[in-house]
Amino acid sequence: MTHGISPSGAAQALKLPKLPSGPMSSGNSTQPSFKDALVDSIKQVNSMQQDADQAVESMMTGGDVKPAEVLTAVQKADMAFRMMLQIRNKLVSAYDEVKQIRV
Repeated sequence: MTHGISPSGAAQALKLPKLPSGPMSSGNSTQPSFKDALVDSIKQVNSMQQDADQAVESMMTGGDVKPAEVLTAVQKADMAFRMMLQIRNKLVSAYDEVKQIRV
């Protein structure tokens, strides 16, 4: 089921940093670790959710906010959350596959 969400658009919305391309590039200390990139992305998603909640609350209490802005904030937060959920699902799936490897 597609919702018109492109992965590149969602990545731009989350402002994901570029990660090292392989195991040999870990010597460059200017690149964030995978953990740092993941935590930063989760914080961004949380921030988007809070912004959307504030926009909805402001609209419901009669604040000076346009309905289009509220809709945009809610959709942006939803898209970011769905993308993070898919990343989580892929990580869990990869972990399960690695767990099944017999050494």
